[in-house]
Formats: sequence, structure tokens, C-alpha cells
Amino acid sequence: MNETGTSLAEADYIGATAHELSEKRAAAKIAAGISQKTLFQRRGRIILHPDLLVLTGWSPNGELTLTRTDITTAETRFTHLYGRFLGGLLNAGRPLILHTTHASADEVYLLINHRDFLETTDDRAWQKRIDRWRRG
Repeated sequence: MNETGTSLAEADYIGATAHELSEKRAAAKIAAGISQKTLFQRRGRIILHPDLLVLTGWSPNGELTLTRTDITTAETRFTHLYGRFLGGLLNAGRPLILHTTHASADEVYLLINHRDFLETTDDRAWQKRIDRWRRG
């Protein structure tokens, strides 16, 4: 049963794939000190439905739609692609990383409700929410 009309939670996001982050040059990483939107050029709403996770505005073709089984793990951590220097010194800046089986977005980095000045996000709360949702 598809219940996409019902929203369990939603928020603004900025995002990128691991591949996109790996292609960023030093100038983009320096500019990210002013605005993370330099690195995370995908933007929209993350919407959690009973049976789908939707990232609106993911591409010119529209949204990225993931089922529970499409997401293999959800974690918040710094990586070699997006480290503590870029995400702020606080753990509150760690990106939400979704590992998926989706061919065009196998590793998705998200900053949910990102606040520029403080470099904080709601990623930890969303990780817990997605983990609960994945378990059914």
C-alpha cells in the first residue's frame, strides 16, 4: 500500500552524492567555509512517508524516492569527503550519510535544516528517525 500522501516528518535539506563531493576542488572546499551550499548543490525537502523517503528537487528530473530496502545504512559521521574542518568543530555538523542501493545515489550526504553560522543540523535526529522507520 502506497501512503505517500501522509507525511511522518519533513524538513529542508542540502545534499550531494559521495561522487560529487570527491570531485570538489580545493577552491570549493575553501568557499564552503563561508557557505556549505558550495559543496552541497542539491536542495529541497526531505519527506518521510510511511513507505517512502523522498528528496524533492534532487535532480532536474525530479525527486529521489527511496524505500526501506533501498537504504542499507544511515549514519552521521565525518569522512575524508566531508570532515570536521568543513562541518564545524562540533559533532552537530556531522553529515547524515545514506548508503543506498540506488544506482545514481549510492552514497548520499545530507545536511538537514543546516544553520550556516552555527554549522549545526538536525541530522542526528533524522538518523534516528530513519533507523526506526527502516525497522518498520
